[in-house]
Amino acid sequence: MSRKSDITAVILAGGRGSRMGGLDKGLVELNGKPLIEHVIAAILDQVGTVVINANRNRDQYISFNYPVIADSMEDYQGPLAGFLAAMEAVTTSYMVTVPCDGPMLSDDLVERLVSALERDQADIAVVHDGERMQPVYALIPIRLRDSLQAYLDGGDRKIDLWYAKHHVALADFSDLPSTFINVNTPEERDKLQKGDAA
Repeated sequence: MSRKSDITAVILAGGRGSRMGGLDKGLVELNGKPLIEHVIAAILDQVGTVVINANRNRDQYISFNYPVIADSMEDYQGPLAGFLAAMEAVTTSYMVTVPCDGPMLSDDLVERLVSALERDQADIAVVHDGERMQPVYALIPIRLRDSLQAYLDGGDRKIDLWYAKHHVALADFSDLPSTFINVNTPEERDKLQKGDAA
């Protein structure tokens, strides 16, 4: 399973951006580039292909030259809706999910997720930053699509409760917790902009 050609990166850019004043977070600039551009640069060499999950500003996301897929569920149902849309669209056996507002990704994210999955013979591998699980940074097999569809059809939306239905391996990133900093507000963006973002 360790062949990166069998993994699609799914960049999650489908949210409302409510804490960013309604702005589309993936398109908010950090150090002169949209956040999603930082994420693409960080993940591109770790996977076989990239898709973007976005529900707004489709034309702007298409300009990055990767497939753009919208949620098949209406009304911004959360990250799992993006997971499902990706599962319905990608042709690889696995996908790795990352948020559009996490520009500090480590260059061995996928490698560590794959190692954790294989080590534990698990269904899903999820990042643990030393203090807590980071559920939107995950390696997930497309074969779990029917499970996710049934879960969402039942009205549930919480990622951790869906994960709990499967064997989950934790990828230890306690040495790199800062690589999971998310830019949720203008203040967080400004703080990161003064630092050493990619």
